[in-house]
Amino acid sequence: MTVWDRPEPPTRPAPLDRERIVAAALALADEGGLDAVSLRKVAARLDVGPMRLYGYISTKEELFDLMVDEVHAEILPAERPGDWREALRVRAHRTRQAALRHEWLADLLGGRPTLGPNALAVTEATLAALDGLADIDTVMRAVETVGAYTIGAIRSEVAHLRAERATGLSEHDWQRAHGPYVSRMLATGRFPALAKAVHDGTDVDAETSFTTGLDWILDAVAAKLM
Repeated sequence: MTVWDRPEPPTRPAPLDRERIVAAALALADEGGLDAVSLRKVAARLDVGPMRLYGYISTKEELFDLMVDEVHAEILPAERPGDWREALRVRAHRTRQAALRHEWLADLLGGRPTLGPNALAVTEATLAALDGLADIDTVMRAVETVGAYTIGAIRSEVAHLRAERATGLSEHDWQRAHGPYVSRMLATGRFPALAKAVHDGTDVDAETSFTTGLDWILDAVAAKLM
């Protein structure tokens, strides 16, 4: 039985419900990442005994499932996109934006399918936008392909943000600090392709890089759907 199938306990003194528990867990995760979340810490945030939570949530994994589903409410578009391409683009961008607001989300994306009602609604909206364009297996592979790109790009971006905080160096500062070493290595002539990329390539911000890569993925998907 999933956590969504299991009824909540009757109301007791010091009102408690899954909504309040999840909100407290989200606040802890936003402040300190997933390591800051435990049933004991959530109970302390709510000023209740830890055992009270077990009537609502059996494990920390169930709590994570509820947290991820809560964030999927932010990913679900307010309006139905105009076509399949816009649907996939909107989902990708809204997922990235949610992950930047809740960096811990990057650690929980990409595993088994999320089965909460909000996540199911996101999936339903996505599949509905592609309905009739191709056989269902092709549609599923299209959605998986865009999802894989989205998750990979998000994880890379979040990893960079965490590295900046851990080292105290911005991306520009890090490049400047390592510049002399890279210049010496490139001067050996052993890495001509890399040298061309370093000297002639254009630096772009994370959002531009994400959007460009997403458009290329959608172009490839279009070739399979049309």
